[in-house]
Amino acid sequence: MTVTPQAPSLAEIIAGHLPYLRRYARALTGSQKSGDAYAAATLEALLQDRSVFTKEISEKVALFKAFHLIWNSSGAPVAEADSLLAKRAQAHMERLTPNSREALLLATIEEFSTAEIAKIMDTDTDDVAALVSAARAEMQDSIAGRVLIIEDEAIIALDLQSIVSDMGHTVTGVGRTREGAVKLAAKEKPDLILSDIQLADNSSGIDAVNDILAEMDEPVPVIFITAFPERLLTGERPEPAFVITKPYTDEQVSSALSQAMFFSSTETLLV
Repeated sequence: MTVTPQAPSLAEIIAGHLPYLRRYARALTGSQKSGDAYAAATLEALLQDRSVFTKEISEKVALFKAFHLIWNSSGAPVAEADSLLAKRAQAHMERLTPNSREALLLATIEEFSTAEIAKIMDTDTDDVAALVSAARAEMQDSIAGRVLIIEDEAIIALDLQSIVSDMGHTVTGVGRTREGAVKLAAKEKPDLILSDIQLADNSSGIDAVNDILAEMDEPVPVIFITAFPERLLTGERPEPAFVITKPYTDEQVSSALSQAMFFSSTETLLV
């Protein structure tokens, strides 16, 4: 007798998309804690009302649409209001076109189509295109800083150097191992760290970053690049706010850099 496999339940489908909603929420807020709180609030809202799930849109689009209903109702804040970093980011945000960061992240990091973003943000495609264009202009031109790259593959490291430099940032060096990255950071303090997870000597990019941050007087934003982003988006332990999936695109890297720099101290970056 042939047994027909059961279609996945809505809960199972949502669970599959949840790591990427966490990634988006963390990038919007600049904080794992705040981002995960908004993702949790979205799930709680869906327990009460699932009407956002219709045949007209995919389950992933519906999940992000539900998030945006929560996000917009809260006034789209960033991180914890009592932190100095959050206050600087909020002051910076006041000068940006409303909803532009959201549109840029949805398009580049999460790779939604313009039509899908329009449904998520409850607007039209022309508005989405204008918002993405505004975000690129306003965010990439506003902040430049020093970037440490931690990557063991030469071709990828060269590509990342090119992207970072083309955006107007300065590359302080490329570390291929945990020890090498720590030495580079000690020689010249970076304003942002762009790191792979697995390094040449089987050491961990995460350990290298933790070593570097432990020696700094104040934290700097970190972007991790990994082929398995869901492993860093569980919400079960301290995890990065900014995660890029391998293989990446130039736009994903530049968008994440702009978002991460956005949450940095402009006083430090503009020295």
